[in-house]
Amino acid sequence: MEIVLKKYVLELKNTFGISRQSRDYQESLIVCLSLNGKTGYGEAAANSYYHITVDEMIEECGSLKNDLENYNFSTPSDLHNWLSSKNLSNFLRCAIDLAAYDLYGKLQQKPLYKIWNTSIDNYPITNYTIGIAPIEEMIDKMLSFPWPLYKIKLGTSNDLEIVETLRKYTKSTFRVDANCAWDAEETIYNSKNLKKLGVEFIEQPLEASNWTGNKKVFKESALPIIADESCITENDVEKCYGHFDGINIKLTKCGGLTPALRMIKRAQKLKLKTMVGCMTESTVGISAIAQLLPQLDYVDMDGAMLLKNDIAKGVQITDNGKVIFPSLGGSGISLL
Repeated sequence: MEIVLKKYVLELKNTFGISRQSRDYQESLIVCLSLNGKTGYGEAAANSYYHITVDEMIEECGSLKNDLENYNFSTPSDLHNWLSSKNLSNFLRCAIDLAAYDLYGKLQQKPLYKIWNTSIDNYPITNYTIGIAPIEEMIDKMLSFPWPLYKIKLGTSNDLEIVETLRKYTKSTFRVDANCAWDAEETIYNSKNLKKLGVEFIEQPLEASNWTGNKKVFKESALPIIADESCITENDVEKCYGHFDGINIKLTKCGGLTPALRMIKRAQKLKLKTMVGCMTESTVGISAIAQLLPQLDYVDMDGAMLLKNDIAKGVQITDNGKVIFPSLGGSGISLL
C-alpha cells in the first residue's frame, strides 16, 4: 500500500470568525492511500485550539511510512486498531482512517453508506455557518447565501442583538454556537430569548471542562444543548449523558470514521442526539462525513461551501440541501 501526503492552504470565501479567533485560510493535510490501482483520500485540518499543525502531522507520519506501506490492508477498522498502537495524534489517525475507508469502498465498488447497510432515502440537511463579524457583514453573508438552516457563531458582547437583527431578514431555522464563551446563567437567560427567535439548539455554550455548569444548563435551558468541545473522543460520550441533549462528533477530534461509528451507537443507546460537524475541510473530509448522514439527527458539513476554491470532487450539496452522492465507491473522492 502506497501513502502520499499533500499539504494544502485553503482560502476561505470570507473571513471566518468565532469567539476565539478569526481566519482567512485553513491549512489541511490530505492523505492518499493506493492499492491495486485504486486510491483513497482522507483529510485532517490543522487546528490551533487543539495545537495541531499540518507540518507536525507530516513529521509524525514520517516514522510510520515504511510500516504503513508494508501493512497488509484488509479492512479500515483493522488498520485503525493497528494505528491506535502507534501513539499518533487523533488528527493524523483521522486522515489515514478516512483514506482507508475511501480506498476500501472503491475496492469493493460500493459507497460506504451501502457497506454500512444504511439508506439515503432520509437524512438531515447541513446548516450553513455565519461567522462572527460586524453585524452588517453577517447580514450580507446570510443574504448572499439563501439557505434553510443557519448556524450563527456567537460569543460577543451583543449576542442577542445579533440574532434579533438576523431574524429580521430570514425565516430560516437558526442554530447558535457560542464556542465556550458563555457562563451557565448567561446561557439559561439567552436560551429563553433565543427560543422565541426560532433557534433550534445551542452548541457548546460553556467551557468544555465546566461539567457542573453544563449540568445546570442541561436542566434549566429552554433549548437543547449540544456538546462539541466537551465531546472529543469515545470516552466522552457517557460523560455527556445528563449534561447535554446531544453530541457533535468531529472526525478529526475522535480519530476518524472508525471511532465515530462507535460514538454514534453509544450516543443512540443513551438517547443522545447525534450530530457530526466539520472543521472547514475540503470536499475530501465533507464526503466522508456525508456517508454517515443516514445515522444522524443533525449535521454541519458546510466546510467546502465556505472555501473560495475546492481541491476535490465528491459529494455535492445542492441549493436546497440535497446531497448528490458520486458513483465512485467509498466516499467517492477524486482530487482536482
